[in-house]
Amino acid sequence: MDKLMKIIDEFCSERDWDQYHSPKELAIGLSTEANELLALFRFQSDEQIMDMFKNQREVIEDEIVDSLFFVLRFASLYDVDLLAALERKMVRNRLKYPIELAKGKNIKYTHLK
Repeated sequence: MDKLMKIIDEFCSERDWDQYHSPKELAIGLSTEANELLALFRFQSDEQIMDMFKNQREVIEDEIVDSLFFVLRFASLYDVDLLAALERKMVRNRLKYPIELAKGKNIKYTHLK
């Protein structure tokens, strides 16, 4: 994780981009990039999507990495320990989605019974 953040930080530092990376702007960037990933799959059948992974994989990967860029930049600039935050969130998720209620289901925790 540190290596990834260093790559992003050096890239941004060389371009003097800190001034443009407020929490709001980074959140907007993340949303924008995530929606560009989503747009690739819009109106595509499962078969077409699998074909995209075979023939346009780099396009998909580029959009994933564009989203990752904003996550890493946000974490770096605003001291978010991604590993600690993930571990903390997974503890809460395990409580919301107990195996005996959630296994094999793709519904929100508020609808598990």
